Amino acid sequence: MDACEVEFLAEKEMVTVIPNFSLDKVYLIGGDLGPFNPGLPVQVPLWMAINLKQRQKCRIVPPEWMDVEKLEQIRDNERREETFTPMPNLHYMELTKLLLNHASDNIPKADEIRTLVKDTWDTRIAKLRLSADSFVREQEAHAKLDNLTLMEINTISTFFTESLNHMYKLRTSLQTPEDGQSQEY
Repeated sequence: MDACEVEFLAEKEMVTVIPNFSLDKVYLIGGDLGPFNPGLPVQVPLWMAINLKQRQKCRIVPPEWMDVEKLEQIRDNERREETFTPMPNLHYMELTKLLLNHASDNIPKADEIRTLVKDTWDTRIAKLRLSADSFVREQEAHAKLDNLTLMEINTISTFFTESLNHMYKLRTSLQTPEDGQSQEY
């Protein structure tokens, strides 16, 4: 899975919009949406919210966690803890990127939010790299990765799988074969 596919999955997250048009329910395979009435909040998938915003048909309400004070607390907590802390949303990075790219005018203190989310991401990736380094150095066979998001796992997955393959090859090449013949990998 690549980053675009992870972002595609994030676009299914529900967000609140305040439409400026009237429309009865919309019947989609994934479920019914609406009705849409001017000024009344309604939940829609992120992909639809972005589409409506681009056509100037709504205002997007930022998620509750997308607030400077809450994000500062999340960042500070992440820096303080040795392990990964739970994130406010499994797609926090993708949602922030998409919302700030397409609806920054609807999000108060957008630049501060962008910086706080990036700081949190950098802290978590640094922890992930340290964990990966420790994992390889100590020749572990498995790892416990609690509270990671899909994008974070996607970022490190290639490195982890290649590391495990190399460790397997090294271990098997160091073992002496019973019949005295060497093994090539």
